[in-house]
Formats: sequence, structure tokens, C-alpha cells
Amino acid sequence: MKSQIEKSQRFIELHNKGKCFVMPNPWDVGSARILQYLGFEALASTGAGFSFSQGKRDLSINVSAMLQHLIELAASTDLPLSADLQNGFGDSPSDVARTILETAETGIVGGSIEDATGNSAIPIYDISLAVDRIQAAAEAAKSLNFKFMLTARVENYLYGRPDIKDTIRRLQAYQEAGADVLFAPGIQSGEDIKSIIQSIDRPLNVLMGMSGVQLNLAELQELGVTRVSLGGSLARSAYGALVSAAKEVLSTGTFEYAKHAISAKDINSIFDLNVK
Repeated sequence: MKSQIEKSQRFIELHNKGKCFVMPNPWDVGSARILQYLGFEALASTGAGFSFSQGKRDLSINVSAMLQHLIELAASTDLPLSADLQNGFGDSPSDVARTILETAETGIVGGSIEDATGNSAIPIYDISLAVDRIQAAAEAAKSLNFKFMLTARVENYLYGRPDIKDTIRRLQAYQEAGADVLFAPGIQSGEDIKSIIQSIDRPLNVLMGMSGVQLNLAELQELGVTRVSLGGSLARSAYGALVSAAKEVLSTGTFEYAKHAISAKDINSIFDLNVK
């Protein structure tokens, strides 16, 4: 198994290659190992996917459960792993700094902090507090003995605030506060992505797998996107297949779904099991 420092160095190299790479989001050990087997070069956790695997809604997992999950994911793969750290599991800059330090001990080599509050009345942090939170995260990351790739997320578009000017203003502020990667999930148009890239000097992560987003990987690379993540969409796809298969059995009494399932031989081979 590669060391955390080796994984960190590989993660840095991926961001410096000048090529757009996809960083899919496993939700458990099995999905992490499958994604590594298929040839991806880095992975990111998904708070939503992990929540679903625990029978809970998104954003309902506490920090202790998340840390244990990250330990298990990081130990399951040789690939660099970045973590979905939501809002840092607290409002204050000190909360965010503590979360960075604690999660760095799990084996991950990067993580994202978002500016969503979790409070429906005031869904996005005031920009001054949001900047202080990213600055605290960056300072905590710099204190580590390896390069922790800090991603700052602007959540405007996920909370009914499709304001590209404010989104860019926030991304620029988080860049100056010390973020290594910038991310504005929910951005859907090539025009908006281009505007963002022209306004920043950090790698941009784009979320795909959302309905309404039509761009492909070649188009994203042409725009200048460095990194593509998939959020909870792979987990939702897997659970969607489960729901579809179960509905078929209940409604028609047939079992055609099994034609599309991975064979026992193939999945056992991926997991390196010796099944007779």
C-alpha cells in the first residue's frame, strides 16, 4: 500500500499535468476498489453516497462517523483520496481547522470545504466569515507534514442563488485565502465555466452527473477544467439499478435485471477472492 506522502505527491502531479482528469466518488470500500480496478487515477468521497449507504439522507452524518468512513476508504486503495468535508462540521474557522487536522490523520490527501451553512434560513455564509473559514483550513493544511490539497466550494448554484458574479467573487476570495483548488458545483454552462476559469489562477473542479449538464470530458478539457468529480451520482445510479430490479420482481415476477448484473466471477476477481 502506498504511503500518504506518496499518494499526496501523485495527487499534486495529476493537477499539474495540464490534462483534465476524472475523480469519481466511491461511497464504500467495494465501490472504491472497483473504481481503482477500472483505471481511475484518484478518488473522492461523497457525503451523500455514504449517507445513503447508511440509510440516511444527505448531510446527516456526524463527524465521527465520517472520519471512520474515511479511514476505511483510504486504507482500501492505493489511489489518492480527497474527502467531501461538507462545511467542515462547524461554523467557526476553528471548527474547520480542527476538521482538516483530524481528517488528515485518516490517510486522505485532500478535502473540500463548502460555504453552505446547513441553515435553510441563511443557506450561504457571509463572504467575510466564509473567507476566514477557508483561511483557517489553509493554515491547518500547511501545518501538516504532507501536501494537503484544499478545495474551496462555492455552493450558490445548489441553493437557488445562480449568481455568476458573486460565485466568481467568492472563488477569487477563497483563492486568496489559500485554497489549492476551486469548485462551484451546479455550474452547468460552458460559458459560465469559461468565465470562471478566466477569473481564477487555481485548478477548477467541475461536478458532472447532474441532470441538465450536457458537456463531455473533451469539451471540459477544452474549456480548461482540471478536475471532474461525480458527487453522489454513481451511488444514486447503483441504488437506481437496485430499485429498478426490485420493482421488476414485485410488479412482473420476472428477473430480467440479472442479465445486466456483473457476474459473480468478475466481481470476485476484482476483489481478489478465490471462489470455487
